[in-house]
Amino acid sequence: MTNQPYDGYDGYRPYDPHGQQPQQQPWPGQGYQGYDDPQAAQQYTQQWQGQTWETQTHQAVSAPAAAETAYLSQPGHPAPAGPVDAGAPAGAAAPVPDYGPATVGGNTRLTDAQRARAEGRSPVIEPGMQPAALTALLGLLLAGAAAVGTYALLVPLVVLQAVTAAGWFRLNGMWPARQGIALGFAGALAADAALLASDRSPAAILGTLGVWVLLALVLQLRSHADPDERMYGLTATVAASALAIVAAGHLAADADAVTVGAVAVAVAVLVRALPLPTPASVAVALLAGAGGGAAAGAMTDLGTPGAVLGAGAAACALIGHRVASYDYPSRFVHFTAGVALPLAAAAPAVYVLGRVLG
Repeated sequence: MTNQPYDGYDGYRPYDPHGQQPQQQPWPGQGYQGYDDPQAAQQYTQQWQGQTWETQTHQAVSAPAAAETAYLSQPGHPAPAGPVDAGAPAGAAAPVPDYGPATVGGNTRLTDAQRARAEGRSPVIEPGMQPAALTALLGLLLAGAAAVGTYALLVPLVVLQAVTAAGWFRLNGMWPARQGIALGFAGALAADAALLASDRSPAAILGTLGVWVLLALVLQLRSHADPDERMYGLTATVAASALAIVAAGHLAADADAVTVGAVAVAVAVLVRALPLPTPASVAVALLAGAGGGAAAGAMTDLGTPGAVLGAGAAACALIGHRVASYDYPSRFVHFTAGVALPLAAAAPAVYVLGRVLG
């Protein structure tokens, strides 16, 4: 079909039977520009037809809101000082919004961490009290189940390992990553089974970890993705598998050590979530972890050394808490990695200190 030059007839004005061209009317808000060149008219038609519109009904947009949509936030680029307010006097600027403005073009909003990184600020955002409460609840479940028996401990431990594998991928900005999450969780289950079959020997954890690193390497080599993406996926998969497998250290440790360490982590994470300056919050959390370990040790056969184990478990838990606060923190990250990483990171300390002090 041959495109004819645009003659200004828009289909809404009556046709002149005498052959005279109707008076050319401009589009609202802009002047009309005629085209004598057919190629130029074709280009104009293609540009106009290229626009897309949503079929849903939207409320009228005020001038300031329309001005905000002119700024399409892009991750990794600094945000402007503020969008121009069309209704404000010349030289005035509207305040900068917390997120990039929503647009009908489907632009995603910036997360707090991405906006902080673009503005040169620290992207560390701590999970807060609700994830800390879930960590404390899971820690108390671990402590109570360890006192009941090995197979009772498996139930909260498997939950911890699943949330650890899922949270690590989302923490690294990789989602969805079903294959990597499934591989990491499968490694954790294999480590649990190997521990039970070997009478809770720590060598089962190391053996499973070695096999799963090799398996992740083979799977990534078979991938058709770009080399950089394959390396990034390999790193995330190995780290997620390692953390989920290392969390099985709770199963290898002595039952009293698990009880003391889990109570210490629960107390330390709750105190860390209090609105205090960071240095003071860390110091108070470590002291609270030591106190919680001493209290739990007094109720078990571990006794006074429970304070040392509690302090060590609390220190590892705070490291995991810090890791869950960095890079791509969001509500999903905080309720997965923010909940699981403190307990998963404390597992080596629980096992080693439990053997040394017990």
